[in-house]
Amino acid sequence: MAPISIQTVLISESVDPRCKAILEENGIRVTEKPNMKRDELMAEIKDYDGLVVRSATKVNADVISAAHNLKIIGRAGTGVDNVDVDAATKKGIIVMNTPSGNTISAAELTCALLMSLSRNVPQAAMSMKQGNWDRKKFMGAELYGKVLGIVGLGRIGKEVASRMQSFGMRTIGYDPITTPEVTAGWGVEQMSLEQLWPQCDYITVHTPLMPSTVGLLCDETFAKCKKGVKVVNCARGGIIDEAALLRALESRQCGGAGLDVFVEEPPKNRSLVEHPNVISCPHLGASTKEAQARCGEDIALQIVDMVKGKSLVGAVTLFCLSSIRQEAYHDIAIPQLKYKAKIYMHAV
Repeated sequence: MAPISIQTVLISESVDPRCKAILEENGIRVTEKPNMKRDELMAEIKDYDGLVVRSATKVNADVISAAHNLKIIGRAGTGVDNVDVDAATKKGIIVMNTPSGNTISAAELTCALLMSLSRNVPQAAMSMKQGNWDRKKFMGAELYGKVLGIVGLGRIGKEVASRMQSFGMRTIGYDPITTPEVTAGWGVEQMSLEQLWPQCDYITVHTPLMPSTVGLLCDETFAKCKKGVKVVNCARGGIIDEAALLRALESRQCGGAGLDVFVEEPPKNRSLVEHPNVISCPHLGASTKEAQARCGEDIALQIVDMVKGKSLVGAVTLFCLSSIRQEAYHDIAIPQLKYKAKIYMHAV
């Protein structure tokens, strides 16, 4: 690909220091201004060639419109639902993520929540701190022999499967992209969602947040599940319908939930957080030193490679804007999602 000129980059959130260091080592001027409000970001962004964000910065159409020189939006993490990809595409701005940086951390937290749900660990620990000794109240269940349904069999889903198989769980799953032949090699039997729901003792979701996945677990879905099914969401708030989940918990159709993400963060409606059968965390999936170091380093190296014309890794939208000879459409696979993007083919 042809090199793309990136001379200035704005980092709008707390990113590992290696990100700034790598960019500056390659001649790119970096400004760090975390915690800007929308209007402040719109005023600041106008003169920068690149923007690096995590999940808190909302790069909406207004922000993109205010960015006169912007060529790249780098998401130091996986999900890009905080970026208006369509608006960026229309303006010829590359949106890039780091799809593998937080894989292990997110998978490990998912497994921790599955284990905590099975043995009521947080509730029992809190009870002990309050001076109680109540063994009967926190009777749990073994994971051995139980069925885990994994919705979304990308990098994180694969890592969750391999770890929970070590507990003797049977792993089944669904994914619209990864083939059954591939997942069979990981020990995951693929099937339709209609077949999956009634078999699961536990369900974990690992999909992007998009129109087809909003409310994927809802009243209708819960009704098809085993009574007492336990669910985990370390992906994105909204994949599980929060109101439907609360109803399922109250009716005991759902036996417990492990939630790391919410539609609104932090959640103002505390009904789920305060429910006795819910274990909640403040969006900690990528909050490890290792994941943050990888994501910060990865996004910087990807930008540098793009500037040098070496490669374009992690692109959600892809534009090669020099020496255009023909225009073609290709499917770009990003985690659990095949995103249709226009790719301009240039002379090799």
